[in-house]
Amino acid sequence: MTPMGKLRLGVNIDHVATLRNARGSAWPDPLRAALLAEAAGADGITAHLREDRRHIRDADMDALRAGTRIPLNFECAATDEMAAIVLRLKPHAVCLVPEKREERTTEGGLDVAGDENRLAHYIAPLREAGCRVSMFIGHDPRQIEASARIGAAVVELHTGHYSDLHAEGRYAEAEAELAALRKGATFAHALGLEVHAGHGLTYENVAPVAAMPEVMELNIGHFLIGEAVFIGLDAAIGEMRRRMDMARGLT
Repeated sequence: MTPMGKLRLGVNIDHVATLRNARGSAWPDPLRAALLAEAAGADGITAHLREDRRHIRDADMDALRAGTRIPLNFECAATDEMAAIVLRLKPHAVCLVPEKREERTTEGGLDVAGDENRLAHYIAPLREAGCRVSMFIGHDPRQIEASARIGAAVVELHTGHYSDLHAEGRYAEAEAELAALRKGATFAHALGLEVHAGHGLTYENVAPVAAMPEVMELNIGHFLIGEAVFIGLDAAIGEMRRRMDMARGLT
């Protein structure tokens, strides 16, 4: 296998805050998790400030922005409230995601094509503030094209459907979804977009996504935080990095 270059790993620390909030205490601290992830070799930290503040809170974003040295990827819905927070903090990157109050986690990708004019105006000040703007979308070419037209720098392809199919043992369907993701990654790259991927990735399903040459970064959270309960965050990140490197032909 010809090496494709190292794939970046963004570690999402949302569910450290979920665990903290279950008891209403100050522990465990998301910033501490971010610093441990940084020490373990993470290339960036991702955190989603939801409108209902179900896990990450405003004070967490302030602490992460001030306390980490690696890039901070601020996930949020495209609302006026979130734009104001982003413009105050000026994180390295902003990833716009769809958000519904009743969902357990982000379901599906953002409809950029259906909201193109508003999103183009929404991201303009974020770009002017120096943030790299990413759209969390599915592999539909319409959504990829719209993301390029509005001036996004990055698209993050939603791997949740692939991950669910794989977990359910529906491997033929998972392969079809992978093929669509590969096609989407190639198309996005051809349009000049940087391609990231994430949602639902685990040790067992990450390799085919990591092996896509156009993909430059994976954002992984829930699985790593869950695995850290058993083996520690350093070891969990190290094993994910090993599998990503193997898929890229680097080991």
